[in-house]
Amino acid sequence: MSNSRQFQVALSLLPHVGAKTAKLLISYCGSAEDVFSISPSKILKIPNVGQKIVNSIKENKTEVLHKAEKQLAIAEKQGVKILIYTDKNYPQRLLRHEDSPYILYYKGNADLNAQKTVGIVGTRKATEYGKEMTQKIVRDLTKYNPLIVSGLAYGIDIFSHRASLENGLDTIGVMANGLDKIYPAVHKNTAFEMTEQGGLLTEECFGTTPDAPRFPQRNRVIAGLSDVLIVVEAAAKGGALITAHIANAYNCEVFAVPGRLDSASSAGCNRLIRNHHAHIYTAVEDIEYILKWDLDEQNIPPIKKMNIQLTMEEQIIINKLEESGGTMAIDNLSIKTQIPLGELAGQLLMMEMKGIIKALPGKQFKVIG
Repeated sequence: MSNSRQFQVALSLLPHVGAKTAKLLISYCGSAEDVFSISPSKILKIPNVGQKIVNSIKENKTEVLHKAEKQLAIAEKQGVKILIYTDKNYPQRLLRHEDSPYILYYKGNADLNAQKTVGIVGTRKATEYGKEMTQKIVRDLTKYNPLIVSGLAYGIDIFSHRASLENGLDTIGVMANGLDKIYPAVHKNTAFEMTEQGGLLTEECFGTTPDAPRFPQRNRVIAGLSDVLIVVEAAAKGGALITAHIANAYNCEVFAVPGRLDSASSAGCNRLIRNHHAHIYTAVEDIEYILKWDLDEQNIPPIKKMNIQLTMEEQIIINKLEESGGTMAIDNLSIKTQIPLGELAGQLLMMEMKGIIKALPGKQFKVIG
């Protein structure tokens, strides 16, 4: 068991230390282990870090380290991966957002950095129309082999997961509680299937119950993981609309399936469309048009076959992209390459014109070939 991993998990368990603060502490102290050993006077010099956090570190160090050891033991026993935001396998899409989770618990076999991801959410009281539309949407998306993301809840969420399994697509269920308990329990069998064809993901440690305030936090992860979010059915109020509003704030493309004007289950979707907070979804071609998805990507010749001479900066960029699996958001790429964001944007534009890289939705870039 890695001692540094224990300190990383322990940091997430400290009272009064959320995801933003945990990342801030590491950025100034150098590592999670250093956070627990550095002098209180130095910690107090960190912007937005006060005496409450210093006291929390001092008073809870032994307890959270012991609890972290237990969390790691449970994770190993249950085959759960613990991902810290600096890990290579951490979902890079989430790093585009300031409020991204510091830690994630993941059980499954899907690539969390899949080339294409689609979030599907909706009301818990799905109608037959909503169920049919969900199945059709997933079925029509299969040609792109996207990762389908939802929240494992009643209604549209669970139907999107089941439709994904039926159509051979990996699907991720983002949970508002620890992975040691499936909520709702009636979805246990589907959740088990998902660990074999997708996975379960949460930022909550083992033993955490699904309290109401945790669901909006869960919704931001669904939105952050998605290249495009589709709201199938939504009432005038509810979690699906919260997810849609977060996705809009994240500059994620949002689509809503229109419904009957007298249907309470479609009131939220119709309002999203009316207020221009979502594109209207009528068919998969709507997504193809807005996101410019290209089925002929596989016909683009690899870099090695194009005989292109790369500059030193271009080679650095390519190296960092390949280290991350071929795709990375521009903000994270700027950090990895140490190239200022404005300068990097110009470099990427030139590389795209040369056919070396391809721009993806959400300010992400991938190596061609």
